[in-house]
Amino acid sequence: MKTYLTATLLAALGTAAIAQDDMAPSITASDQAVANGVVSADMVMAPANGWMVVHRTDSEMAPGPVVGYAPLREGENTDVAALLQEDVASGDMLMLMVHSEDGGMETGVFEYTLGASEDGPIRVDDALVTSVITAE
Repeated sequence: MKTYLTATLLAALGTAAIAQDDMAPSITASDQAVANGVVSADMVMAPANGWMVVHRTDSEMAPGPVVGYAPLREGENTDVAALLQEDVASGDMLMLMVHSEDGGMETGVFEYTLGASEDGPIRVDDALVTSVITAE
């Protein structure tokens, strides 16, 4: 019986570890047309309520100014669409990034500015959670 319990416990722990990995913050997005003023992510996994933020970027892959954002719910978010707040041309690179809903003055109001801590980026092992796309 001990063997059965041990095997069952190990199987349960393995399943929990896999499920936990599936819940790790992430963004899945592809290059896309932005002429409609929207940037979309196919899926965003958020550790808590927060934001998908669209930053300008380039070949250096550093996050630049924010050009759009959309709210996220904790867990899996599908077909997340952010309205662009300025023109984005075909060929421009955009960095979609998971941000928190922490540190600001108001819940549900996006308050981040580049370099600020309010509603700032989520990090996993000190790395930003991003997906870089090219506007078509």
